[in-house]
Amino acid sequence: MYACIDLGSNSFHLLIAKWENGQSQIVERFSHTVQLGEGVTQTGLISAAAFERGLESLSQFAEVMKRYPIKRYWALGTNALRCAKNADRFLSKAKLMGIDISVISGEQEAILIYAGVLSGLADRSLSRMVIDIGGGSTEIIIGQGAQRHLTHSLGVGCVSWRDKYFTDIPLEADAIDQQLTIAASAAEDVFSEIQQAVSLCHWGEVIASSGTAKMLTAVCQQSAYSDDVITLEAMELLRPDVVSCALGADTLLPGLKDKRKQLLMPGWSVLYGLMRAFDVNRIKFSPTALREGMLDHMMHEESDAETPQDLDLLPEFSQTKKP
Repeated sequence: MYACIDLGSNSFHLLIAKWENGQSQIVERFSHTVQLGEGVTQTGLISAAAFERGLESLSQFAEVMKRYPIKRYWALGTNALRCAKNADRFLSKAKLMGIDISVISGEQEAILIYAGVLSGLADRSLSRMVIDIGGGSTEIIIGQGAQRHLTHSLGVGCVSWRDKYFTDIPLEADAIDQQLTIAASAAEDVFSEIQQAVSLCHWGEVIASSGTAKMLTAVCQQSAYSDDVITLEAMELLRPDVVSCALGADTLLPGLKDKRKQLLMPGWSVLYGLMRAFDVNRIKFSPTALREGMLDHMMHEESDAETPQDLDLLPEFSQTKKP
């Protein structure tokens, strides 16, 4: 059996799978909302509270892994562990618990996200833009099949944008709407830095993975603003609802989970800014992302197949050991 541990800036995930007859089969999935990246943009440090939440999550993952005959595991840290000045201390504490974590670059993260999204598609031959809005960064990949034409990671995420633009929520709808405008415009400015490179690529569809895309897809669908996709029109129709939700402490929109409410405004702002920067009108949600890409790579190594483009540049995973 194999385990993939994805340590994101918002959530920690554990995926356990087995390999039989040349195919992977997922056995268990676990996730915790850790928000390791909370405050990192402002202080440069993982906060004491987030530090402890992260270690507690890893402790629970370690206990789960002991229940299975894990042959190999792979633990990867992303933006919060790339940026925080006390990341080494967190990695050392995790190692004492028996979990060795490799911190990957934004480009390496994008490579695995793209592989993970492709792993969940029936037709992998189409030209696509893949986007993944995480807690601290957004990965943007354009490719066709296994060939990537553009790979970028930008410092825009739902947790970092919350900490930067939505720490204090006004009591008036107009003021909240103005916050959304400011945050969305700031996100659009960041994405516009690569707009020229994006415009030189061709894609037939846009696919978004991870929590922000999942949340906004569900809310747009449950509000009957779109079917099972996110459209620019649906995002604009949703905007007054986002404001109303922020005004009411106990207000939830259809399809919105309580634990995601604080990320609704920053998530909306980041995705809306991206859609405007790249002139994207329609986005499909992918349930597979980084950890499925990690699993795909592990299974790829197991089968001794030829390594796809750039996957040989990734850090090695742990073999014949577990916590």
